[in-house]
Amino acid sequence: MNHRNDKQNAQSRPERLSRLAIAWLSLIALALKPPPAQASEPGISPRAILIGQSAPFSSASSGIAKRFRQGAHDAFNEVNAHGGIHGRQIVMIYRDDAYTPEKTRKNTEDFLRRDNVFALFGYWGTPTTQAALPLIEKARVPLIAPTTGAQIIREPFNKSIFNVRASYHEEMEVLVKHLVRFGKDAIAIVYQNDSFGLDALEGAKAALQRLGLKPIISVPIDRNSSETDEVARQVALSKPKGLLILTAYPPIPSLIRKLRERGSTAQIMTHSNSNAQNLPPNLRHSIGVSQVVPYPWNARLDLIRDYQSAVRKQDKQVIYDFASLEGYIAARVLVQALDEAGANPTREKLIKSLESSKEVDLGDYKLTFSENNHNGSDFVQLTFLMGENGAYIH
Repeated sequence: MNHRNDKQNAQSRPERLSRLAIAWLSLIALALKPPPAQASEPGISPRAILIGQSAPFSSASSGIAKRFRQGAHDAFNEVNAHGGIHGRQIVMIYRDDAYTPEKTRKNTEDFLRRDNVFALFGYWGTPTTQAALPLIEKARVPLIAPTTGAQIIREPFNKSIFNVRASYHEEMEVLVKHLVRFGKDAIAIVYQNDSFGLDALEGAKAALQRLGLKPIISVPIDRNSSETDEVARQVALSKPKGLLILTAYPPIPSLIRKLRERGSTAQIMTHSNSNAQNLPPNLRHSIGVSQVVPYPWNARLDLIRDYQSAVRKQDKQVIYDFASLEGYIAARVLVQALDEAGANPTREKLIKSLESSKEVDLGDYKLTFSENNHNGSDFVQLTFLMGENGAYIH
């Protein structure tokens, strides 16, 4: 019995060795075989995450666009210095669009087709962002923190767009209420004759209507125009107590100067993207400006202390302002979303991480998103440029 088993075992041993050899060779062959080709996520490499921004870095509105970029840059640099997001560095690609919709569309095409970016970030302006919307929707690429408060970017609901700032309608509500509260209820409006200006005009009219009022005059002006003689004449003749200037920066200095020359003493108010801090010193005093982020000099807030610390550590010239703070906040929102998207991020995971986070907590400043609401903030405060240097007070 035992002899028979020994014989069977002796006969089966070569067979077992043969089978083991075949299995081992198969494992080696499998290990040496190249992995099957996989579709890589756009803009994601082992060491980097590519993000694209189109903004007017060369136009008259370049000051506010560059400051936004600097604030974002400070936030991203802090993260990259500590190893990045799951081992990847955030790499920003910037393209100038000179506040021209056609250039914004071309920049977006280059971001998506040539640069192959993962997400878009900080697009500046309403008509410019609007020009890129068809490409954004077709590619289903996330756009985080466009620096426009226009309804057209918010309605109808677009799953790819996440707004970090309040709307222009919410800004108009604050501006109008202040004027009316202090007896400046004869209100004139100068608005940019494009999608941005018309949106802000609609918001201002709605705010006035809720108070039983309407503008005494509404005068359009072309985008980037400084031809203000006729506009100033019409406004001055209407004798307003308050004036809303709802344009980008280029017409504002000329318009204020010509109104004052015509004897107008109207209280002038403008919006967060007006770049009003760049007004000449003799034109800044008492100009009211709505803002969509907290006061950048209020170091009692955790967010502001973090922001100021980042500026001091990284910038050669320490400057605090609303535009760079908005860029810093926007970048912090993107950083948190990228982190929560995980080690293998996709565009869809980035969107899901923002929608499911419910609340982005930046330290006593919070933003809220959901599957049905991508408008993270309704924060608006009123500031004034005061004194010879036109410093902001709030």
